[in-house]
Amino acid sequence: MRIHILQHERFEGPGYIEVWAKENNHEITFTKFYEQVKLPGINDFDMLIIMGGPMGIYDEDKFPWLTSEKIFIKNVIDSGKLVLGICLGSQLIAASLGAKVYPNKFKEIGWFDIKLTENAKNNLLFTSFPQQTKVFQWHGDTFDLPEGALLLAESEACKNQAFVYKEKVFALQFHCEVTENSLQEMLEEGKNELKKEKYIQTAEEILSKKYLISDNNKMIQKLLEKMVNIR
Repeated sequence: MRIHILQHERFEGPGYIEVWAKENNHEITFTKFYEQVKLPGINDFDMLIIMGGPMGIYDEDKFPWLTSEKIFIKNVIDSGKLVLGICLGSQLIAASLGAKVYPNKFKEIGWFDIKLTENAKNNLLFTSFPQQTKVFQWHGDTFDLPEGALLLAESEACKNQAFVYKEKVFALQFHCEVTENSLQEMLEEGKNELKKEKYIQTAEEILSKKYLISDNNKMIQKLLEKMVNIR
């Protein structure tokens, strides 16, 4: 499997996804927007993975490459390839499909429960996720569900947590790919966001629950393995 990763910031890399890909001998290529904007041809990869980042999908004035990235994502989806978006990546998918992306009522930072919907129970690719489980969250924006998409998970702070579109496109608002190293980097880079709010945990509380990383990694591992077998 040839996997291309869109990475928006140095400290929000593929984490466990890269570990899984290397262990399974999948080929990985990158577009690192913080270094150079060079998007591949549609036929140069089999799966597209879109990572997170601190910017919003509407910040084209600061990050002009967002415009071409959204067009690229829409073209990849239309081509029928496998696509997985995480956090900002999920928002970019939603925007590329014509849905509205906007600030959520609450920022959600830390380990919080998501609950699966009835759609998820009937989706074979999402059976790797328990009915209710804690995942790592770090986002302030949310999105409306794109037309034709099915909602798969929701949380108390943010209703639209995951969706599937046309069986090959998955969007996750949360970070199951997080590792101990990437968690530490995110906390360091985003420490100014850790304010006292209802759905924002302290750095100490977040680190005290890093034992949850293993279960999160297992969930995304199983999802990726099932996505690979769709072809």
